[in-house]
Amino acid sequence: MHKTIACSAFALAVLLSHSAMAQDADEEDILTDVILVLAQSPSHDTDEVEPPHQIALPADAVAVAARAPGAGAIGNGALSGQLAYRGLFGERVLGRVNGQRFASGGPNAMDPPLHYAPSILLEWIEVARGVAPVSQGPSLAGAVNAQLQQAGFGTGLSPEFHGHLTGQYRSVDDSYAVGGVLGVSTESWRLGVIASREEGDDYEFDDGTAGSTSFERNLYGVHAGMKLGEGELFAEYRRSETDPSGNPAFPMDIQYFNTDFLQGGYRGDIADDIAVELKLGHVSVSHLMDNYSLRDPDPVMARTRGTYADADTFTAEGSLRFGSLTRNVSVGADLEQADKFVRITNPFNADFFLDAQPDLESDRYGAFVQLRQGVSAAEIEFGARIDRTEQQSGVPTLGSAIPMAPVGLANAFAASAREASDITFDAVMRLWLPGDMVTPRLTLARKTRVPSTLERFAWLPTEASYGLADGNIYVGNPALDPETAWIAEAGVDVETGAFSFRPTIFYRRVDDYIQGTPFDATVGAIDSPVEMVANMNGDPTPLMFRNVDAELYGLDFDFAAELTEHFMLEGTGSYVRAKRRDIDDNLYRIPPASLRLAAIWQQDRWSVGAEMNAVADQGKVSATNSEEASDSYAVFNLFGTFAVSEIVTLDAGVENVFDAFYQPHLAGVNRVGASDVPFGEKMPGVGRGVWVRAHIAF
Repeated sequence: MHKTIACSAFALAVLLSHSAMAQDADEEDILTDVILVLAQSPSHDTDEVEPPHQIALPADAVAVAARAPGAGAIGNGALSGQLAYRGLFGERVLGRVNGQRFASGGPNAMDPPLHYAPSILLEWIEVARGVAPVSQGPSLAGAVNAQLQQAGFGTGLSPEFHGHLTGQYRSVDDSYAVGGVLGVSTESWRLGVIASREEGDDYEFDDGTAGSTSFERNLYGVHAGMKLGEGELFAEYRRSETDPSGNPAFPMDIQYFNTDFLQGGYRGDIADDIAVELKLGHVSVSHLMDNYSLRDPDPVMARTRGTYADADTFTAEGSLRFGSLTRNVSVGADLEQADKFVRITNPFNADFFLDAQPDLESDRYGAFVQLRQGVSAAEIEFGARIDRTEQQSGVPTLGSAIPMAPVGLANAFAASAREASDITFDAVMRLWLPGDMVTPRLTLARKTRVPSTLERFAWLPTEASYGLADGNIYVGNPALDPETAWIAEAGVDVETGAFSFRPTIFYRRVDDYIQGTPFDATVGAIDSPVEMVANMNGDPTPLMFRNVDAELYGLDFDFAAELTEHFMLEGTGSYVRAKRRDIDDNLYRIPPASLRLAAIWQQDRWSVGAEMNAVADQGKVSATNSEEASDSYAVFNLFGTFAVSEIVTLDAGVENVFDAFYQPHLAGVNRVGASDVPFGEKMPGVGRGVWVRAHIAF
């Protein structure tokens, strides 16, 4: 069998990886879902393998991560999607690229973490199963990490040249993507360069074209590593440049994101059964968005806006592990310092400007301890961490053309304390009983999230809400308390050689959940300065971020069944119910129940298959957020792969074969006038299209 087919043929890969899971129970194999993107063999600790030849790789890597059990994609634009996990999304889900944390540069999260992980460059995506371990830092829900391709070490003393190059064309948005990595290495050092280019037009659906959905992005960088003792000294730099890209769910579109990533450190053993990891990182984001460059008709001159935003994040991490991979105690500390600044302008009036987020600062200092041991036949991991977070805001500056009502709000904000501090505690306990065919598992956790600087210090009523994209206007609340989630999860991994099934049930009780609520008791009556300014911005009923109580529960699963030597079925299913406990209402943007099934016929050098994505209707919506219900739908896709040679693989497929019209519940609402999507209607899914992809590995 050709190597490329053997590597991407997930029937065998899933079964082997799941068998290895029962025999070699390190942290990753039970606790992490790994979605492989390139055609390469999974490691022994892979839980789940999603083959790359099933889908066209979209520009937004969220669509790839959303294939994990319990996950969903919130569509806010071609490059601005957010990952929902078991009903939670936004900053509640820890997002990283190459293991690096950083703050979004956009005030409305037009650049969530996976914005900086082009799908064409992905090597794998890790999704922590249910709850992120305390060693990864604080997060209320799970955690996702996108690992980009890198050059590895060679096998000898002489330099070796390796590379992965991928190109794709997709007809539904007339898009192309090219990218890859080239590297030279020996057994003691490695050096690589990475680059990609993506560009697409407005996408088509059954009834027309969705306006302002085009996109354009470049990424390039360099990375290196050197063996030092029993470990590696490493460094990497990347530059991501997002050019004009549409965001129809937002009042503005991306004009640019220019972002620099720098990270380096050391990882490895420093003595017998003592491992160390040290990392330093810096991310700098420069951003401009506006409401006129990509949209028709143009707004009136007085309402034309351009918003400039910057964000800088500095991180430092250090940890020591005493013991083996499966029997150890780990201790560590980390810090994260983020600075943000947002200024709203009118490009036709130099005197119209105001600082919506003036010099926001958030500094977090944390430490953790984590234990991994065996108790009789059971495996246990227990961890606890403590974090102190200090936040503050500067004083907003306003131009002389700003009306008096916003000036009054700015003066009141300047006279307030504009600072907050919190100490939070997290604890996670996982238990599992490895077996030859059945592995029961249980997770109990207490997880917290400190309010963001936007939620606390947004003095100006705007639609900035970290990507809720619901058309509501929000204002901050400095009196917010941290969210606290009490979590219980139970599941079982069933592995019988030709069949695997991994169901999980979960319950999350969240105290002090942060939710937009009516600004005051007289909804609709403009009797406060905040409501006056909100009305000037188009919404007389603003929402204020407040602490409420919530609960989420549900189940999800994945399975794989090798029915014959050549025929296989696999799929995932998810259901979550989420509601408030303080009033009779539902939480906002909760994904409906879904089921994905794929059937694959596989031969030595080729495979073909079909996939169905069925989604139920969602009627349990948030009245507080004026959320609309959605209808059920099913979309069918075809795909295939062929190994041309040992180094060249071709993938192709047809998405939405029957050209079904559907509107995903998690999609945003259209805010663009010149579009075949009616203004105020939910954005539809893509129509029928073909795609083809070529991959070269050498």
